[in-house]
Amino acid sequence: MSGKRAASTKRATAGRTAPAKRATSTKRATGAKGGAASPRGVEVSPHLIERLVKEARAVRERAHAPYSRYFVGAAIATKSGAVFKGCNVENASYGGCICAERGAIMQMVAAGERHPVACVVVTAGERAGSPCGICRQVLAEFAKDMTIVMVGLTPRGETRRATTLRRLLPDAFTPESLLG
Repeated sequence: MSGKRAASTKRATAGRTAPAKRATSTKRATGAKGGAASPRGVEVSPHLIERLVKEARAVRERAHAPYSRYFVGAAIATKSGAVFKGCNVENASYGGCICAERGAIMQMVAAGERHPVACVVVTAGERAGSPCGICRQVLAEFAKDMTIVMVGLTPRGETRRATTLRRLLPDAFTPESLLG
């Protein structure tokens, strides 16, 4: 994507950027190629995934990780086309740490959105980092299934793994499971 086009679509308000245009491809997502229809009927196009990767890479640079030195950025797209970003914020009291994915979900909820369709997580390393168990559960609160793309930054470029939330957390604890 050209820098000019990307810059023209940015709107910085509470970690949110302007809605992305949706492509018409219906191929299954493999990370960088093809698109996938999400369970909510919103297409997760290659263009959207690339936009989320760019946003997650940028917000990762602002992470506060003085203890682990493990910098994480996340970007979540919603059914409306809005994108919300988050980065990990560590704390000397380790229980007070917030993961990037939960930071992005907080931005989404604060903006009045409730329907995520895709999440990209960017970390360093050959094997891209996966959302932790708590983040998986928080994501499942809003969508039982969505596209998850994990990007690992290496000196030679990046690696990608694509999956779904349902594969990462097959038996999520949900409000429906509470009601029997």
